[in-house]
Amino acid sequence: MAENSGIDIFIISDSSGETALTVAQTAVAQFPDIEVKYQRFPFIQTESILSGILKMAARKKAVLYYTLVTHSLSEQVKSFTEENHLQAFDCIQPAMKALADRTGVKPASIPSINHSLTDTYFDRIGAMEFAVAYDDGKDPTGLLKADIVILGVSRTSKTPLSLFLANRGIKVANLPLSPTSQLPDELWQVDPNKIIGLTNSPKVLRRIRQQRMLSYGLPAESAYSDTEKIKAELKYADEIYKKIGCLVINVSNKSIEETATLILESLNLEPAEIDTIKD
Repeated sequence: MAENSGIDIFIISDSSGETALTVAQTAVAQFPDIEVKYQRFPFIQTESILSGILKMAARKKAVLYYTLVTHSLSEQVKSFTEENHLQAFDCIQPAMKALADRTGVKPASIPSINHSLTDTYFDRIGAMEFAVAYDDGKDPTGLLKADIVILGVSRTSKTPLSLFLANRGIKVANLPLSPTSQLPDELWQVDPNKIIGLTNSPKVLRRIRQQRMLSYGLPAESAYSDTEKIKAELKYADEIYKKIGCLVINVSNKSIEETATLILESLNLEPAEIDTIKD
């Protein structure tokens, strides 16, 4: 039976992404019964940021449309999507190859060559790099530099949410919570109004963790997906949130976009507007 439920489409580009978005929308127009959610990631020019986006795409089983003139980045997408059995369409490399084969001239492969750079471009790139550098509590000093600090137990969408907000020019650091891990001193120095606590229902979180184990080729049932252990983790996180006095969002029935909107509205943050730049 053909799958006609909603799908995620990721638009990935080292420019504004208008070309890939247009191609995707043109294709989607031929499938009027399919519900589509677009997520655009423009101005992607580093392997580390691209890696984070690809991992998010794998979790959502997204379809990718991309325009990456840098051959190594394009190959990174191609290899990842093949390994993870994702559908993807390269909107630029075949077109460049046709010209190169016809003329014998190698392409310049310069990202964003067809428009000037703006301050919002650099803000967004800087925020994306920040999110990667301070993801998953790798460096607690990032908590003091961030516009937003996201807390949550494992598999509450901290990293995807951080990247989504970073794609709007907002510097985000996230920190995993576990009863067995010590909290960094820096956390208590952060303004509570800048901290967001994520929670989930034990049932939903158990299912997500089971799927994660299966994706690694491991048994679904483990201590990681044990309901009682999950309840204990969520209770611990809730106690931390109450101690901090931060905003708490239950993500069990929310998309990344919905959670991000709640955060932006609650903190009165204005996302960087870069989507008006055209290819």
